[in-house]
Amino acid sequence: QVQLVESGGGLVQAGGSLRLSCAASGRTFSSYDMGWFRQAPGKEREFVAGITRSGRMTYYADSVKGRFTISRDNTKNTVYLQVNSLKPEDTAVYYCAADQDICSGYGCYTSEYEYDYWGQGTQVTVSS
Repeated sequence: QVQLVESGGGLVQAGGSLRLSCAASGRTFSSYDMGWFRQAPGKEREFVAGITRSGRMTYYADSVKGRFTISRDNTKNTVYLQVNSLKPEDTAVYYCAADQDICSGYGCYTSEYEYDYWGQGTQVTVSS
């Protein structure tokens, strides 16, 4: 099992940046593929980015390509989401998620139901 705790959210103006972090407990973090999702009020939770357990492969939703960057440091049991050029429509609660064998050379599963482990979320609010 793995426990996840997100941090780094906040209020930022349009065009600004944030760095979200997700700290994982447990000694097997490097065996988990990781994903970031977000959920805006009244909307379904949507996939934002994913990264393989080695960190060599990353995948993004079309809406965030070129603006968001996912990375991980397996020595620190942490996955990051650098969010740049933020837009008001990026306002949401951001969640990290983990599971095994959900990413491959072709991509990551994008359905929230494929991921077994979740953090509590961190709020990102972008003002116009």
